Amino acid sequence: MRMAMDAGMVYIDTSRGYADSEIKVGKSLKDGYRDKAILSTKWSPWNLKVQDDDDTSADCTYKRIIESMERLDVEYLDFYQIWSINNSEHYAQATKSGGMLDGIRRAVDEGLVGHIGFTTHDTPENISRYLDEADWCEAILCTHNIMDQTYSPVLAKAHRKGIATIVMNPIAGGMLAEDSSLLSQAVRETLGGDDVVEAGHRYLHGNSDVDTILCGISKKSDVASTLANYRKPALTQEQRKAIEQAMAGLSSGQQGFCTGCGYCLPCPQGINIPAMMQVVYHDKILQVPRRAGALYRWAINPASGEPSGPPADCARCGECEKRCTRHLKITEEMEYLARKYGKH
Repeated sequence: MRMAMDAGMVYIDTSRGYADSEIKVGKSLKDGYRDKAILSTKWSPWNLKVQDDDDTSADCTYKRIIESMERLDVEYLDFYQIWSINNSEHYAQATKSGGMLDGIRRAVDEGLVGHIGFTTHDTPENISRYLDEADWCEAILCTHNIMDQTYSPVLAKAHRKGIATIVMNPIAGGMLAEDSSLLSQAVRETLGGDDVVEAGHRYLHGNSDVDTILCGISKKSDVASTLANYRKPALTQEQRKAIEQAMAGLSSGQQGFCTGCGYCLPCPQGINIPAMMQVVYHDKILQVPRRAGALYRWAINPASGEPSGPPADCARCGECEKRCTRHLKITEEMEYLARKYGKH
């Protein structure tokens, strides 16, 4: 952490919901390092109930802010974000009178929090509406990388409004760091090199709508490699378009695979077939098994929503295959996943 801050990587993102992250970050901020950092943390009751009676009230939110400050052992937070506004209901609960936003505003008025923002995985259309309404929002955090440009319009709009834009998953949840010959070939054919992570960083570096990225750090070399990539020239507009087109050509639909249309549903065994077919796509086609495993675990044990039944529960009834517009061999793929993951 201190190596990163000494090198200028000063925006630190943590959360009450990230196990003991706040406590570890707090330790790294001793000995004068708090003055170097732009510190942000976040919470929401739909992502984590610290106590059973946690809710979206201002009082509960204020209590969680104080708790985070105690865990971080700091006297103020530069940013506090509403964690994962992922649908209109979340937004309404957070911004209603006496809701989460009012609790954060109280902390701002008391000098405990400098700026307010939110993180999101909602639809671009919904987020665009929030940005029009949320005169309180000073920062937004969403996904953006060479594999996923879903939120490009959101970043552009936020940038025009003077709202800070922060990107999560800059290397697609670690996917760009996997040894995929398909991804390496796409980068080689468009940019001339075959370092996919470098391409991902240079792609973001060249986007004027992106203010900063969240770099997942697990070892010192992650700091050094990220900084080295950002010291290289950003991709030109022509290169950006070329790599976007190349990655779009690797999409599930363009590869003749599952498009996620959902016509295969419902499954009588409760299997989220489109989600599981995405696991197969990442495993077999993109050749990124670690990312495939992460997607599998997310589908089986989602942070919110109904979990998928395991592919091992597939009864081979064949109803999904009758409805599949691409005539995919879904039962065979469920058997493949069952062999690889079992019931876990």
